[in-house]
Amino acid sequence: QVQLVESGGGLVQPGGSLRLSCAASGSIFSINTWAWYRQAPGEGRELIARIDFGGNTNYADSVKGRFTISRDNAKNTVYLRMNSLKPDDTAVYYCNRLPSVGLLGWGQGTQVTVSS
Repeated sequence: QVQLVESGGGLVQPGGSLRLSCAASGSIFSINTWAWYRQAPGEGRELIARIDFGGNTNYADSVKGRFTISRDNAKNTVYLRMNSLKPDDTAVYYCNRLPSVGLLGWGQGTQVTVSS
C-alpha cells in the first residue's frame, strides 16, 4: 500500500517562500502524474499543481507564476516550491495522484500559514 508523507510547511510572512516535499512509498511513483492539493479552513480540497512522468506541469490560476512543482523519481518525491506567499495561501497541503486515475489514501498533509 502506497503511503504519502508531506513535509516542509510552517509559518511564513507574506512574500516569503517555502518548499514542500511529498515522499511516496512503493514502486508506482515514476509512472504516475502527481499533484499538489490544498484545503483552506472551511473550504474544499483544491488541486493547484500537477506534474506528469515526463515533467510537464500545469497550475491553477491562483498559484501560476508563484509556485513550481517538480519531482525526483529516484527519491520517489514530489516538491512544491512556493514563492511570494499570500495570506490566501494558508491551508493544509497534500499530494496525491489525479482523481481520474484513482486517488490514493491521503497523507496527513502539511500546514502552511502565511501571516505577519
